[in-house]
Amino acid sequence: MAEAGGAAVENASAFVVLGKVVDAWGIAGALKIHPFADDPVAWAKLPVWWLGREEQVTGNWRECRLRRGRVHGESVVVEFDGVADRNAAEALKGMLVGVPRSALPPARENEYYWADLIGLQVVNTRDEPLGRVLGLIETGANDVLRVGVEGEPERLLPFVAAVVLSVDIGAGCIRVDWEADW
Repeated sequence: MAEAGGAAVENASAFVVLGKVVDAWGIAGALKIHPFADDPVAWAKLPVWWLGREEQVTGNWRECRLRRGRVHGESVVVEFDGVADRNAAEALKGMLVGVPRSALPPARENEYYWADLIGLQVVNTRDEPLGRVLGLIETGANDVLRVGVEGEPERLLPFVAAVVLSVDIGAGCIRVDWEADW
């Protein structure tokens, strides 16, 4: 990992995870990235990215200067300074790709970064708590909230206006039209 970048950073909350390195691409050190963010064309133009291990998401982010990036089908193919061959690229497989929140534009009205939704409490129209947002799933039709409480099965709620009535990041709450026994 040291080949790919500069100094480590410990404050992961200042980062937004955009994707994950899924494989090496070719023989010259390029990487295939699976994007989690919805606009890989825009974020593929950022000059500096950060890489961190999934099991160490709270720290150890390292800066990587982007040489080239392009969208390739459902993936993003990138080249970083210091990743010169396939072996170096393969060593980065499984790394999360992020950028400092300050490098991203503010979310527009009624749009949210996934990182801002994770951990929010989900309550229904009867004020019954359904759990917290554990993550999101991108589908072809719409995004899906993974909502859960420890020891209970996860609920999958479509992130659409008919279900998600309001999102209050400041209050840490998402109000949904969803019954507790569904």
